[in-house]
Amino acid sequence: MHVYGPYTNKVLRINVTDKTAVVEELPEEWKLKFMGARGFNMIRLLLEVPPDVDAMGPKNKLIFGVGPTNGTNIPGQRFNVSAKSPLTGILGDSNAGGHWGTELKYAGYDQLIIEGSADLPVYIYIEDDKVEIKDAGHLWGKTPKTVHGMIRDELDDLDIQVVCTGIGADKGVKFAGLFSNIVRANGRTGMGTVMSSKNVKAIAVKGNNAIKPYDFDDFNRKVEDLNNIIKSHLEFEKRLMVGTTHLTNSLNATGQLNTKNNQTGYFPFAEEVSGESLALQYNIKNKGCFGCIIPCSRYYRVPDGRFKGISGEGPEFETLAGFTSRVYNKDLALALKCHELCTDYGLDSITASGLISFSMECYEKGIIDQEFTGGLDLYWGNGDAILELLEQIGNREGFGDLLADGILTAVENFGEASRPYAMHGKGLDVFLGEPRGIKAYGLGNSVASRGADHVRSDPFFETLGDPQKGIEKFGVAETADRLAWKGKGMVVKYFEEWCAISDSFNMCKNTMVSMETLDFKGIADIYNALTGENCTPEDIQKIGERICNVERIYNVLAGTRKEDDTLPKRFTEEPLPEECGPSAGSVLELEPMLNEYYHERGWDVETGMPTTEKLNELNLDMFIDQLADKGVTLKEKN
Repeated sequence: MHVYGPYTNKVLRINVTDKTAVVEELPEEWKLKFMGARGFNMIRLLLEVPPDVDAMGPKNKLIFGVGPTNGTNIPGQRFNVSAKSPLTGILGDSNAGGHWGTELKYAGYDQLIIEGSADLPVYIYIEDDKVEIKDAGHLWGKTPKTVHGMIRDELDDLDIQVVCTGIGADKGVKFAGLFSNIVRANGRTGMGTVMSSKNVKAIAVKGNNAIKPYDFDDFNRKVEDLNNIIKSHLEFEKRLMVGTTHLTNSLNATGQLNTKNNQTGYFPFAEEVSGESLALQYNIKNKGCFGCIIPCSRYYRVPDGRFKGISGEGPEFETLAGFTSRVYNKDLALALKCHELCTDYGLDSITASGLISFSMECYEKGIIDQEFTGGLDLYWGNGDAILELLEQIGNREGFGDLLADGILTAVENFGEASRPYAMHGKGLDVFLGEPRGIKAYGLGNSVASRGADHVRSDPFFETLGDPQKGIEKFGVAETADRLAWKGKGMVVKYFEEWCAISDSFNMCKNTMVSMETLDFKGIADIYNALTGENCTPEDIQKIGERICNVERIYNVLAGTRKEDDTLPKRFTEEPLPEECGPSAGSVLELEPMLNEYYHERGWDVETGMPTTEKLNELNLDMFIDQLADKGVTLKEKN
């Protein structure tokens, strides 16, 4: 057994075309510039994957990253996987929990890079220094649950951690994810699609090494303090019982629950399909990620009725609301069946439910009909049609094949009249909140580096409703008012950097960000005990800012511009209806928030691009010439 520090300083690069594996040294300067996981992956993507490559071709690279906390006793450890996205054409990145990432760290690696494309289906087995590329013909087209079981049986080891694709990725669905521990999803931006395009079905990992913090005693004291903060938090019991699904009722009560493809923020049957109802009717036990002391995932079983016998882990809020309020379905058991299908087919549930609700609204508006859908009667809440359409998408069959390449292609297939009903940003479907009722989230969705997304910033602060806290933290009372727009550029910048650190430090955002158990000072204190560095809170925040700017550079090189930082006119021009209670009448004032955001970022307000001054400040000046070579001339100052 080898004992590593917080970094193993090793990168494993596997080329599945020529079946080679080499170990490289992690660049030393990356640690204090990018910290880990997401940070390492984003700079690697920018340096090694030109934005004009074919996302499903052999020149795209699939990059796995873990952080300095993986393998320690920090609660809720995670990992990132990144590539150019086949769905959006910009950077792709997704973060997941479970145990796989920590096992990669125990095997001795801070980063894993998959290159090339195999001639035939393979899976990769990694055990410390041993790397094997094995035949996966028998695994191709099978579900994550089946693949996990078959690989563990084949290798005769139940301790092996597996990340794999589902059926949809193997059939080329462009929003397919990667799944570890059967249901832990790297769901967004099509990372499973990229892995399947390389003819790689799974990566199985076993590590026999250990991680030791620099100051073992001080680090453990700080982790124990963090655990006590988590356990004493006002939301501890609620999150322990229902996890993120508590949001169904709470968002609905204030008119912020995505309902009928964002036609409204209120679902009259929310209580029937809430996390609380799920817990009372179907939940059996809690489950958690590695090291977690607040295991917010649940294992469920349906005891009777049409779906008697189905069981599994989850669902999280986005999946639960996606297959209830978003498609106007009030059958909770049917939503659990949808969750099961998304897992089996390996689909991003946010995108899948978004495409179905888009189709239902187009059907409602007469843009498509039953002849166009191949006989599917897509009236709101038609459970049979929802289930059938999910299977069609996962198999790329029938009407579902028109949706399998994502929302932008679906609009092309449906015709220009459908465009106003496509709820997306940069080709990624919006989340299950309502941007008009939580305006920093609206801004965050419009500027998020991977497309419309709520956890690239997760600016929960605006929901506090306490103007004094707004003044104390940002100097603007309205920052703590979800229905006000002033100051939200500051809020989103701050929380983007915090989330970038969360994904790089690699601790769960639910506890670190949403519950606000750690701020930049708390992270600095733990990081210093872990690594022996002497970082200040300002140093930590600067790392987050640098990561956000690297992501912006990549997307600028990919062709995105200020006009792409937008959301559909439904959010900016159509007020929320009266039934949305305290949110009624609200619209998203996006333009002034964008200008404020660019100003706070030190980017050019006219173009939304970083300035040379900002890139020099962040030691990213080496990319100024690269941008110029692509015809992008940056302004000197904001």
